Amino acid sequence: MVRHLILVLLVFVSCAPSRPTDDPHSVLRAYARALNDGQPDDAYVLLSDEARRGISLEAFRRMVRESPEDARELAKSLERPSTPPVVTATVTGPGGQELVLVLDRGTWKVDAATVDLYAQDTPRRTIQGFARALERRRYDVLLRYVPEAHREGLDAAKLKAAWEGPEKEEMQRVLAAVKQTLGAARIEETGDRASMAYGAGTMLLVRERGLWKIENFD
Repeated sequence: MVRHLILVLLVFVSCAPSRPTDDPHSVLRAYARALNDGQPDDAYVLLSDEARRGISLEAFRRMVRESPEDARELAKSLERPSTPPVVTATVTGPGGQELVLVLDRGTWKVDAATVDLYAQDTPRRTIQGFARALERRRYDVLLRYVPEAHREGLDAAKLKAAWEGPEKEEMQRVLAAVKQTLGAARIEETGDRASMAYGAGTMLLVRERGLWKIENFD
């Protein structure tokens, strides 16, 4: 229950657009107070429209009231002093490429993570980098996306042979399907594993030492 509340908070909590003077800390404190006081309705109004589409008020009430101790535990953790909030925005292009911006002293600037064309910090950016490397035939880069369990005996030449050999057309169809799907695809993430459905297949990812890699796709 705590995990679900944290997920809802981190991904969907709105910075109170109806009250533009609110800052992230004040919204967190208000959300924490509502949880601590057992007032799910007050906490619910601090969720964004997208969050409310994902969970109804009745379901949110039930989640809070069935586990009041968990809700209070989360509330206490949110009220503790923390680092200054980082406000970000993400713009997604037609091909699924994400451009991340950071609010820096009142000015929006491009985040450093956007500079890395082959990033592996999130499942989505990993798939984007994987697809970009394939398009550019950067088989040396593709090795980065191979899990350690599958790396033995594998090199750029063997990857090239696999992708440009007899099954090249099928591989191209897979790549096209992934690119077409990625922009609006929902990526399921559970711990160190993630998956994305595309066309008639599913791409599986695994996180190793903080980096996401492509485990399999069919």
